[in-house]
Amino acid sequence: QVQLVESGGGLVQPGGSLRLSCAVFGFTLDDYAITWFRQAPGKEREKISCISSSERTTHYADSVKGRFTISRDNAKNSVYLQMDSLKPGDTAVYFCAAVFTGRDSYDCHYSDMDYWGKGTLVTVSS
Repeated sequence: QVQLVESGGGLVQPGGSLRLSCAVFGFTLDDYAITWFRQAPGKEREKISCISSSERTTHYADSVKGRFTISRDNAKNSVYLQMDSLKPGDTAVYFCAAVFTGRDSYDCHYSDMDYWGKGTLVTVSS
């Protein structure tokens, strides 16, 4: 059964850090590019970061560039999003999604995802 399970969300003060994890089940992570999205209340879903299957390409939205870092550990079937210098505007539900690209792909920019997680809530507030 294919699943993506996000974890690591919670309440953090402005300026703090969180590390989100996306654990995948039912498929081989090596063949997939992974994208992190977020959706704040009343706002559209925003693509914030992606990583290619080869790990050679990463991308960040301007809103998180320099503060967030995406990484993956295929041996652990997991992808991570390290979030530093968090702001109240980062408050949202964070989702990971996977798209099949084959191994050693350099691309992570895809509009259609094959699988989605259910999300984890991040709240940045004092």
